Amino acid sequence: MLLRKSSRVLDSPGSSSSSLVQPQGMWASPSSSVAQGDAEMGSLPASGVPDVLDLSSSEDGGGSDSGSDFEDTLWKGGKRGTRTPLSCTLTAKRPRKDASRDGGSLAERNQEPSNLFEVVRLAKSAMESVVDDWLESYKQNKEAGFLELVNFFIRSCGCKGVVTPEMFRKQQNSEIIQQLTEQFDEDSAEYPLVLTTQPWRKFQVGFCELVTVLVRRCQYSIIYDEYLMDTLISLLTGLSDSQVRAFRHTSTLAAMKLMTALVRVALGVSLHKDNNQRQYEAERNKGPSRRATDKLEALLEKRRELQEQQEEIENMMNAIFKGVFVHRYRDVVPEIRAICIEEMGNWMQSYSASFLTDSYLKYIGWTLHDKQREVRLKCLKALQGLYRSREMAARMELFTSRFKGRMVSMVLDKESDVGVEAIKLLTLILQQFDLDWEAVKEKGRRGGSRDFFRLLLAFFIESELHEHAAYLVDSLWDCAAPLLKDWDGLTHLLLEESLEEGWGDQQENALIEILVSSMRQATEGKPPVGRGPGKKVLSARERKALEDDREKLTQYLIPLLPQLLAKFSADAEKVVLLLAAPCYFNLSLYSSGRLEKYLEQLLAQLREVVEKHTCQEVLEAASQALYVLCNPEFTFYSRVDLARSCLVDALTDKFQQEVAELLQVSYLDEDEVYSMAATLKRISVLHNAHDLTPWQLYEPCSLLLQRAVDTGEVPKQVVIPIMTCVHFSILWDLAHVSDTVPAQKELLALKRKVASFCSLCQSCLNDMDSSVREQAFVLLSDLLLVFSPQLTRGEREALELLVYRPEVALQSQLAGFLMDHVFNHAELVGSDEEDSEGKIERLHQRRNLLAGFCKLIIYNVLELSAASDVFKHYAKFYKDYGDIIKETLSRARQIDRDEWARTLLLSLQQLLTELLLQQGPDAVYSKAFLEIRDLARRFSMFFSLHQLHNRQALVALHKAGIKFAFQEPAPSGSELGPLNLPFLEVLSEFSPRLLRPDKKLLLSYLEQTCQARLSPQQRGKAWNPLLTYRRSLRSLDDMGSDASRIAAPRPRRRPSAAAKRRRLDDSSQRGDSSLQLSSRLETPTLTSTVLKRGHQPGSPAQLQEEEGSELDFVQSQPWFSSQRSRESPSQQQLRVPRSASRPGLGSRMDRLSLMEEEEEMVIQEESSDEEDPQGLDRDP
Repeated sequence: MLLRKSSRVLDSPGSSSSSLVQPQGMWASPSSSVAQGDAEMGSLPASGVPDVLDLSSSEDGGGSDSGSDFEDTLWKGGKRGTRTPLSCTLTAKRPRKDASRDGGSLAERNQEPSNLFEVVRLAKSAMESVVDDWLESYKQNKEAGFLELVNFFIRSCGCKGVVTPEMFRKQQNSEIIQQLTEQFDEDSAEYPLVLTTQPWRKFQVGFCELVTVLVRRCQYSIIYDEYLMDTLISLLTGLSDSQVRAFRHTSTLAAMKLMTALVRVALGVSLHKDNNQRQYEAERNKGPSRRATDKLEALLEKRRELQEQQEEIENMMNAIFKGVFVHRYRDVVPEIRAICIEEMGNWMQSYSASFLTDSYLKYIGWTLHDKQREVRLKCLKALQGLYRSREMAARMELFTSRFKGRMVSMVLDKESDVGVEAIKLLTLILQQFDLDWEAVKEKGRRGGSRDFFRLLLAFFIESELHEHAAYLVDSLWDCAAPLLKDWDGLTHLLLEESLEEGWGDQQENALIEILVSSMRQATEGKPPVGRGPGKKVLSARERKALEDDREKLTQYLIPLLPQLLAKFSADAEKVVLLLAAPCYFNLSLYSSGRLEKYLEQLLAQLREVVEKHTCQEVLEAASQALYVLCNPEFTFYSRVDLARSCLVDALTDKFQQEVAELLQVSYLDEDEVYSMAATLKRISVLHNAHDLTPWQLYEPCSLLLQRAVDTGEVPKQVVIPIMTCVHFSILWDLAHVSDTVPAQKELLALKRKVASFCSLCQSCLNDMDSSVREQAFVLLSDLLLVFSPQLTRGEREALELLVYRPEVALQSQLAGFLMDHVFNHAELVGSDEEDSEGKIERLHQRRNLLAGFCKLIIYNVLELSAASDVFKHYAKFYKDYGDIIKETLSRARQIDRDEWARTLLLSLQQLLTELLLQQGPDAVYSKAFLEIRDLARRFSMFFSLHQLHNRQALVALHKAGIKFAFQEPAPSGSELGPLNLPFLEVLSEFSPRLLRPDKKLLLSYLEQTCQARLSPQQRGKAWNPLLTYRRSLRSLDDMGSDASRIAAPRPRRRPSAAAKRRRLDDSSQRGDSSLQLSSRLETPTLTSTVLKRGHQPGSPAQLQEEEGSELDFVQSQPWFSSQRSRESPSQQQLRVPRSASRPGLGSRMDRLSLMEEEEEMVIQEESSDEEDPQGLDRDP
């Protein structure tokens, strides 16, 4: 929240800050324990949260010891206690300037800045030398040196005030803080600790370092002078209880860092005391003749001195803990709570003997329930530091048992990073309490791996948190990578014949998925999709580690992969996973490691998999694995190529026989159909990744496809893979002619193939089977895109002859297919009994079909006007295809703005024409007409940005729309006007995007069209669409003979933030006018004016009330306020009676303002669309 000038005052006199006293005697009765009576964890509340603790971050500051930002309490005129009058004012201030947003001028706003503050801010000197210089000045004059330190902290809060010597001598701490608070009138709520620019980040580091170095330099003498530390702690305690966030935040950080430094000093004193005790005991145990009495006395004296120092430091720490930590660990500001918990974790790790007790641990346990993410993170990280030490973890058994449930539940925290840290913490606890990891290592690698994977599989399967093991592996990679990289143990678990009880098919699938995921993580070093940042640049060391892991897993798995494939060859799901393994191998080891025999075994298993399976996923995985091995750079390429050739030979021989039989007979039995379809499916999948041109598959496949089109006797199971084979054969031919200088004969032969195949696919679009139609559409879309005009780019002008342009009939068939299969309500609804996974799969298929058609438009294969069939469904199907259509709209706008605008207009015209044909003239009152207007509003938002670029296209759109509206004359005897006249209401949605001169031009064009198209009797009729469109073309100034004339504008000046606030405050208080019925009107939802169509005015009183409210809304808009601010007072006085005297002006102004204000709503989104054309997730 932001601090306000009116709210920078202190708490009520009953608050703890008003009762501070001078430091003398403040340690008179210290408590020997920081939290007496709370040493046992059994006294904690049952809920895990103390009764007085409120971690819900409520802003009411429920108790006197809980800080607040003072946004909710305003102290007005309260009585103050008598205090000494000020005899010294604050330093003079410079004239106020605009607040700097980055905080860069914070240190420049005081006329006499503190030297210590400037030195730390500039960060040009070593902190040790800075502290040494200050100590010299402190030794010469304690009061002056201490005041410099005090003013450093005050300046670090962003306060302009300065504590003078006279204030320090005559006033209590509470009075000084109150005076500083009253003078805390900064222009901005920012202060150094919350600024994020580079200089202030350095200052924050220097601020903490100064406190630490100060205590370290003073630890042997000055901190015991009963002045510096006592006075400083008293001041910081008072500031930490202030209701000004800057005071509270800065002083709490300083106090916590001071406490951390004192803890280190106390630890040193404790060590010295122990050493002194050992020396004393050793000397006293000596014999009387060897014992040195003077040495014993010196040791006793030293021990008493160390005891006094320890007690004094403990008193200081108790004062900070009770005065600052106990109140601030539950502050309303999460940053302050996080500071307290983080520093407490440091205390416990540094001085566990004193702080690692239940009376301190309970604060961390309670704060685990905090509602703010950063506070919970600090708690978990503090506990991680404690549980890393076996000795500390052993002393936390009671805490672990008390808060174990909360720590486990945090694994499912709504913040993912908190859940990750909770898993790390629980892993550390598991290592310290549940498992003896040294004993696990002694059991041997496989025994430990078996236990680990048994637990891991049980968690993965039973929890059902995620279906993909890649995310599980990524989550455990930091803490369990050695076990996950035990590929030898993993494969032996899978190859065991007698699995232990409870292991079944589900466990084997999960284990194989974990194996492949760990291979990917170890060799690529990238997190799964959606987790972690984007591309990460790996260092040389990380790349070396990845290569070492790749080498290691290759050595383990090359001999075992054929065995795994042989064991699970019948299971399609397992085979798909295992065939991905060669992608992560260092394949050169087959030759360098003399492992060719395992390569032969792998190739034999690949052939067996291809011959055994017909599943698309398995065949694609096998083809990909064979492609990875068929790299000419490897020395074993000839072996792999021979194996591939043998496989393709067997498949093509079988195919040739089956084709000959099919061409001779007109009927095949079920087994023959299945055999032929399986063979063609295997060939088509292999043809995708491998060049099978030497086997000359194009001719028999094209003959078979031609017969299917001519006779329809070829089963659909055969037609689909045949089409795919022909498609890939053409693409491989194109690859051959692209790599060389092609002959004219080759180009003509390839062009004939393309034309013939497109004609066959066009015929298949009318097939009875939907799967055949969809496959024909997909292949046609891809082929037309490949042989589009883009083919000649990149110095490939020789391929100009291959460019194929689809005929008009083919374009119409593609658009008709899209209407039937993509924008079909029956297709979208489907069966209610169909599972959600099936619906998602069907939606994915339809999205692919739509994306293929849109690519044809973007790459100039189809006319841009063909996009009207897509654009007109933008609003209705936005949930399913909105991102694709929106991207197409943006890309089409970049191609040709004028043609794009005409296409948008054509989409709207088609929708209106269809509606009028279906419902007649009454269609304008239907819901469908409102949907057309909503679509027009969405289209108009694409014209919001770069209005000058869109100006010509938008004006042309309006003119064409006006022509269309008057194109069809009114039926004889009809009172409704021209048939398409309602289109003017649709067209009015584009009017707010027009520039003012264009509005006047179009208004004149409209009048001319009315004169030419309408008869004299019709010109005087007030048709609602015509009136609506006219009003949309009239600006407020044109309507303003009814309102007022605008004075000549002054040069524009950007108003300051303060001026805006004053204007808003003034406008909200002008509620006593006779025209304004409410002084505080809620801003109505900005929607299209189409929503107000059906509203009919009621009684005259009701109409007057509505007009007043609408006028108030118009006057409350930013553009209207700035317009009024440029008018003279007399013009502003004339505005109200003239507006009030016109009975319909309020409604007209309201509708126009609603339309124009929508432009401001979409500027930000359209800007992102222009800069990032890939952004598809928001609706304009």
